[in-house]
Amino acid sequence: MSTKGSFADSDEKRAHVNVHVAVADADVDTAAKLAAGLDEELTPEEFNRIRKKIDWHILPLMCILYWIQFMDKTTLGSSAILGIREATHLTTNQYNWLGTIFYLSYLVFEYPQNLALQRFPVGKWMSINIFTWGVALCAHAACTNFGGLFAVRLILGVCEGSITAGFMIVSSMFYTRNEQTLRVGYWFLMNGTAQIISGFLSFGTLHIKTGKFEPWQWLMIITGILTLITSVLYWFLFPDSPTTAWFLTPEERAKAVKRIQENQTGVENKHFKIEQFYEALRDPKTWLFALFSALDNVPNSLTNQRQIIVSSFGFSNLHTTLLGCVDGFIEIVTIYSGVQIAARLTNSRAYVGAIYFIPNILGVLLINFLPWDDKVGLLFGQWLTGVGTTGFVLSLSWVSSVTSGHTKRITVNAIMLISYCVGNASAPFMWQAKYRPRNHVPWIIIGICYLICPLLLLLIRSLLARENKKRDAEPADDTYDDVYIEVVLPDGSRTERRVDKEFLDLTDIQNRDFRYVL
Repeated sequence: MSTKGSFADSDEKRAHVNVHVAVADADVDTAAKLAAGLDEELTPEEFNRIRKKIDWHILPLMCILYWIQFMDKTTLGSSAILGIREATHLTTNQYNWLGTIFYLSYLVFEYPQNLALQRFPVGKWMSINIFTWGVALCAHAACTNFGGLFAVRLILGVCEGSITAGFMIVSSMFYTRNEQTLRVGYWFLMNGTAQIISGFLSFGTLHIKTGKFEPWQWLMIITGILTLITSVLYWFLFPDSPTTAWFLTPEERAKAVKRIQENQTGVENKHFKIEQFYEALRDPKTWLFALFSALDNVPNSLTNQRQIIVSSFGFSNLHTTLLGCVDGFIEIVTIYSGVQIAARLTNSRAYVGAIYFIPNILGVLLINFLPWDDKVGLLFGQWLTGVGTTGFVLSLSWVSSVTSGHTKRITVNAIMLISYCVGNASAPFMWQAKYRPRNHVPWIIIGICYLICPLLLLLIRSLLARENKKRDAEPADDTYDDVYIEVVLPDGSRTERRVDKEFLDLTDIQNRDFRYVL
């Protein structure tokens, strides 16, 4: 990217003047032209009006899909007490492999999915993936052995790899950094809603008597149909970017872009920049977030084990399905309260995330040391281990807020979600039949992860705070203050307009005015 210091002081020059265009369209953010065309500052009223309009049109769709995604992902765990293991003759090891292959395929295809999200319209690409996994979910009902289930679980992992990555990109496109903390929390807490609804669905399917078509098959068909309906909604209603959002007028699109200028991360750039890719790999915070993501998701193997564990405490299948609803309620309350606190207290993400791990550690201690006949105490210990999900939710919004440059951001997002898959894929194998019923070994491993994760959040915060202080002490950087792009006016004439630094698709390291939120 080059800059031109010989331009006149005005932000606009006619094309018949013999000047050099400083940057090409491919170098800057897709929102650069829109931002350059809006000179007025947004009033607080207009700022909030645009935000509310965005909320009404995309937040319900994001919440619905995340609810659908988690419910689909946990159908295997729900089906465990609905007869899938017996009907398809699964051994303990094969059942664990069905949990692992989902995350292995998720892992392998995560970076290709992120590249596709950069290259293609985000909403349309997500819709195609949603439709494909809906078909795969319905196909579960036709499986009669491990091989068939292995194939459809693999397809699920490939497709669902686009969702969290897509949501992280969309959240950074439409919302300010503080707004992202709340919005990521809102769509992530739908995991809890999914657990509640899935519990009632499982309870309902247990009462369906249709001969050879078993309750677990009905669960797969019902959730698959809901997923297919969602894919249609996304194709027609979910926006690809604020620069093309169907529900915003041309003027509102420019204002939507102006709203997120304070992020200093722009909207998106459709061109892959190899230098940003390498910078992501060299950046220490990339790997600290990745390590946190991997360790924090080793306990996520409980997703497919929870029903089996609760049942082992001595509860009936009917009671186990209903008690699963409590896990969902706890997740909703803790995520909602956590993101609200983090949004209200400036630079508190790491502190809030770390504190919310304390109940998890207590839960692990209760499950390991309470008498086995104290099933109520063991159940409460199990429920406590759901509180720390808040830390992972905060990390998702945090990593997007502290990473700038579109290629760098999709690379960091991919590495973090690949690490998420590593934790999820490796963990199921610690649940071995020889450790039952107390499962001390997997619970000790989970406890160690819960001890390390809050320390990692505090370490990341310390490094970013030190970098902010270093930049505060530096002289002002005017390297990118005089950059222009050529635009075509409505009358057909060409003009050059100055592009604000926030829309030059600079990385957080290139832009020395960038300050990390903590």
